[in-house]
Amino acid sequence: MNSFFARKFVVQGIFIVISIILLMRLFYIQVISDEYILSAENNVIRRLPVYPARGVILDRNEKILVQNEPVYDLMVIPREVKAFDTLKFCELIGIDKVGFDRRFKKARSYSPYKASIFEKQLSVQVYASFQEQLSNFSGFFVQNRTVRRYPDSVGAHFLGYIGEVNQKVIENSSGFYNQGDYHGITGVEKSYEELLRGQRGVQNLMVDALNRPKGHYADGKYDTVAISGERMISSLDKELQKLGEHLMQNKIGSIVAIEPATGEILSFVSSPGYDPNLMVGRERGNNYMALLNDTYKPMFVRPIQAEYPPGSIFKVVNALVAQQFGLINEKTFFFCPGGYRYGRRGWMKCTHVHGSVDLQASIKESCNTYYGYTYSRMIDHSGMRPVNAYKRWRSAVSAFGIGSPLGIDLPGERKGLLPTDELYTKRFKNDRWGSAYTISLSIGQGELGITPLQMANVMAIVANRGFFYKPHLIKAIGDKKIIKEEYTKKNNAGIDAKYFDVVIQG
Repeated sequence: MNSFFARKFVVQGIFIVISIILLMRLFYIQVISDEYILSAENNVIRRLPVYPARGVILDRNEKILVQNEPVYDLMVIPREVKAFDTLKFCELIGIDKVGFDRRFKKARSYSPYKASIFEKQLSVQVYASFQEQLSNFSGFFVQNRTVRRYPDSVGAHFLGYIGEVNQKVIENSSGFYNQGDYHGITGVEKSYEELLRGQRGVQNLMVDALNRPKGHYADGKYDTVAISGERMISSLDKELQKLGEHLMQNKIGSIVAIEPATGEILSFVSSPGYDPNLMVGRERGNNYMALLNDTYKPMFVRPIQAEYPPGSIFKVVNALVAQQFGLINEKTFFFCPGGYRYGRRGWMKCTHVHGSVDLQASIKESCNTYYGYTYSRMIDHSGMRPVNAYKRWRSAVSAFGIGSPLGIDLPGERKGLLPTDELYTKRFKNDRWGSAYTISLSIGQGELGITPLQMANVMAIVANRGFFYKPHLIKAIGDKKIIKEEYTKKNNAGIDAKYFDVVIQG
């Protein structure tokens, strides 16, 4: 009897131990083992992104500025990779063993289970050769996507370029971007990224043991369609842009042409420039470094980033502000002996001896002397302390969009420099300075720095007789042709319309 019970307990014990082992194995397989996950899912169903076509960008007459063309990226899922002929693989796609190891390590560090780019933008010939050998390279597959192409090679600084997202962008994208995705880095490509990029879709493909696609899982029931990015109609006139770039060849500078009635920019030239197609393809990295290290700075966006003393253009601003203050009018005369004397020994030379000059003639002849007297009236003879008069003058000038960003739809716009009274008080160590200390501002020189866009905007204000619309480069978005509201709002420069006639006549 005791022997029977002993055998019974042994059998029960063995059963319990076997049950525990089976349960532990089941738990390991279902919860812990990545190998099971791969064999049960990824080797049967491969979930792939479907990249949308990025929105095309057209000129104001709907001529193509930038379009898309198909490319082929070689993707890898590290945990699906099995032993294969590495040398043959490297020969197929044109890399060496060191390059292979570096790429594979990067992919594995990103994720052993997620697909990531192994080699970008295979040529059509390489793609075709690789497809023939696909069954020999488990874990690798080709992903179709599009890249930008610029048929006329114009507008590089306006259009900008796209590039691969970095880790910071991925982390800040709320899950939208993955490694290997592209996004806008500069230009309107960056400003309108969320509209241009579209919405990614998904394909669930069945793959056999030889790495060959066997169709859509459940006949595509769980697939989602990619949605293309919005079409953009820019304000640029492509022919005018091409002419501007031609005129600026072998020169340093910029051209900005604005339609005053709308704020639409018709031409946006920065010279020297570059062919935007250099920022596409497998040589993009080398091309980027060459452009970046070029001493002539072809990637510098001069219309919004260069700051120059405006010179005689600024006399128009001083003429309008002084009229608004009631300190001069169209019948105000000053005598020009060939220059303007200020302070004890200061002399600001004029281009000629103009004799007696009125306001209209001062614009026509660009008379420095006239604006020396005009500026002195605004600062020293306004009925208030010079430092307070300067504050009033600066406030009036800033209403022209000088000294602050205009808000163009491009990243990287600089505000320029419109010096504050604090700057001069600090420099002269007191606040008892007057026009003699800042006389260069009367003719647009000295500490003044204005971007070419701001200069063009001043002329738009003159054309409109007192107001402007924010300059912008995109005039319509999508089929509904909407535009950002901020670009339809009228901005007042604070000068009565009646004061513009004499300036325009000059």
